[in-house]
Amino acid sequence: MFIQTESTPNPATLKFLPGQTVLEMGTADFPSAVGAEVSPLAARIFAVDGVSGVFFGTDFVTVTKTDAVEWDHIKPALLGAIMEHFQSGAAVMAGDTAQPNSGHAEHTGEDGEIVGQIKELLDSRVRPAVAQDGGDITFHGFERGIVYLHMQGACAGCPSSTLTLKMGIENLLRHYIPEVTEVRPVAV
Repeated sequence: MFIQTESTPNPATLKFLPGQTVLEMGTADFPSAVGAEVSPLAARIFAVDGVSGVFFGTDFVTVTKTDAVEWDHIKPALLGAIMEHFQSGAAVMAGDTAQPNSGHAEHTGEDGEIVGQIKELLDSRVRPAVAQDGGDITFHGFERGIVYLHMQGACAGCPSSTLTLKMGIENLLRHYIPEVTEVRPVAV
């Protein structure tokens, strides 16, 4: 098994490509070791000293490290942990918890048509680009012209995430949906 690695715009995060499916659909975000026990793979990765976050996409794993360690010191251990997991045949997510994030919060109300347009643009234009960088972006609400989004994986805490939200996503949404006036990040 050969695992490729790619750098991301976030210097604290690396993208690992195991060459096989990680999640059949959706994403799974573990911003800390708390709750990682629902994923044998995430638990194995968090066992490596210096790991502060783990994120799964359909064909990749992104790992965020603490500032106290260097990639050169923990990358071999991470490659080993990921390889051992996939060679063991164990599931990425345990049992009934294997329900990854669908990507968006539900929104009902008078803005339903606008919210549908926002979600469609996020799914077709934004999420594929963000996934290339080892992350994801999810819709959390629309209120009085403001779209609330949550950035995950390599995008969470990335130095360029504010620029991505404001200059990229906000401009895109405002261009296609005049009711959108602003995009704001939310922490979950």
